[in-house]
Amino acid sequence: MSKIKPNKSLAYEVRPNQSVELLKELHILTQDGKMNQDSRRKLKQVYHLFQFIEPLLIERLAQQESISLVDHGAGKSYLGFILFDLFFKEKTTQSTIYGIETRDDLVKKSKDLAQRLGFSGMEFLNLSVADSITSTALPEQIDVVTALHACNTATDDAIHFALKKKAQHIVLVPCCQAEVASVLRKNKNTQLKAPLTEIWRHPLHTREFGSQITNVLRCLQLEAHGYQVSVTELVGWEHSMKNELIIASRKNQANTRARERLHELLDTLGLNEMRERFFASA
Repeated sequence: MSKIKPNKSLAYEVRPNQSVELLKELHILTQDGKMNQDSRRKLKQVYHLFQFIEPLLIERLAQQESISLVDHGAGKSYLGFILFDLFFKEKTTQSTIYGIETRDDLVKKSKDLAQRLGFSGMEFLNLSVADSITSTALPEQIDVVTALHACNTATDDAIHFALKKKAQHIVLVPCCQAEVASVLRKNKNTQLKAPLTEIWRHPLHTREFGSQITNVLRCLQLEAHGYQVSVTELVGWEHSMKNELIIASRKNQANTRARERLHELLDTLGLNEMRERFFASA
């Protein structure tokens, strides 16, 4: 399989060990090896995310011979293919990346591409994130779980999946979080009389605060299960507004204090009806 050769136009954008065929198949490179601005943006995002995921893979591989990684809401599987190309195919021969996607046409295309490239350690399943939690097509335990731009409750389903599978590492880029905002909107004039509701009185603030508090609740949920959580931005705001990156690594036993804080926050904000979602796996 041919590799990118350093040149003035690509030397600072495409990694030297990256498969040319893969980048062309993903339409990041044109057939003559060029790249447009949109492709450059996509590649930058995936490479930036790879920089966060690679140390987690190295750590896991130091502890065992193989890694199982599940990528939820895989879409065209940009992330899975890049991870396999840059890490899995050279560092481990027994590992598997599972791409979970509901659109059957994308699953078929990913299967075909993996076969053409000889990426035998990649599997693709036509499942929703929720259905994957109970699917027998996946191992009982998974090492790493990723969910890049899994919309609305799919991110929470990915968290529930990771908790059930006892994942060592979880990498999330949440997207389109509307459920908590809708509950805040519904209850702000009925359940809560405190000045606190001014934070989300206006519709725009309701949406923004709802999105932020959703991720705060997710972080507390993960911490309650013994994960060490870090939150950062994925790329600059000029590239994407869906920018929050949550990385969780299992470190300790259940964290009682985080669990208590999660209960308290749901009570304070009038989000009691959301309790089952954030404690479903507790």
